[in-house]
Amino acid sequence: MKLFSYNTVDTPIHCLSGFTKLLCFLLLTFAVMYSYDIRVVLLIMIFSIAILKVSRIQFSQIRTMVIYALIFIVTNAIISFFFSPEMGVEIYGTRHRIIKLVGNIYLTQEQLLYQVTKFFKYASVIPLGMIFLLTTNPSEFASSLNGVGIPYKASFAVALTLRYFPDIQRDYRDISLAQQARGLDLSHKAKFKDRFKNSLLTVIPLIFSTLDRIELISNAMDLRGFAKYKKRTWYTSKKLDRQDFTAIGISALIFIGSLCVSLFINHSRFYNPFI
Repeated sequence: MKLFSYNTVDTPIHCLSGFTKLLCFLLLTFAVMYSYDIRVVLLIMIFSIAILKVSRIQFSQIRTMVIYALIFIVTNAIISFFFSPEMGVEIYGTRHRIIKLVGNIYLTQEQLLYQVTKFFKYASVIPLGMIFLLTTNPSEFASSLNGVGIPYKASFAVALTLRYFPDIQRDYRDISLAQQARGLDLSHKAKFKDRFKNSLLTVIPLIFSTLDRIELISNAMDLRGFAKYKKRTWYTSKKLDRQDFTAIGISALIFIGSLCVSLFINHSRFYNPFI
């Protein structure tokens, strides 16, 4: 299974320019992060899941990322609740107790709404990030960035970063299998202390192989005269077309709609049903 790897499929999302997908990702992410209206957040979440389905991204491709993301979101929710159990009360200005937990800590309707909204805010961004990573050709994305005025050296660095994720995963898997063939136990049967020590024996060779690859790529770029000229041509490039402008327009409307709901309907970033 490949993580962060470009998936070649003929879909409307794959046909969009890399710059378009980045701009749409930023607009939708800003819309979700700015608003604490659960209605807006859920609508954007449904929209992002629908786009994920249109992209034909299989769950097997994103299962590991989803698991790690959910662990992070749930952990963040638990920690934030016990550090600030009255945050919802402070935000909404009312207190409706549900149940007493420990000591003077109560679960309130206000805190529950705040925590649920925060949970779905993070959950809404996950599909958007997966769509961007799995449907964007790194080379085409770099050329798109360069086409809108970003220096090609910075654009090329972004492309190398995106290309390097699958290489890291492949090297880690190869090194891990080689170490296990030599007798290192990385399974759940081993003690946590032994697994941690054995994992270090896998990570250290990965670091050295990464440094070797960096040196190899740097030498290859120097030999080919990289950064000698102020401009360069791209083998893979794509100009913005009608589909790109349509996607940008839809994302911009969602972003503006999110701002309007906060500024003119809620008169705040927070939706308060307790008034």
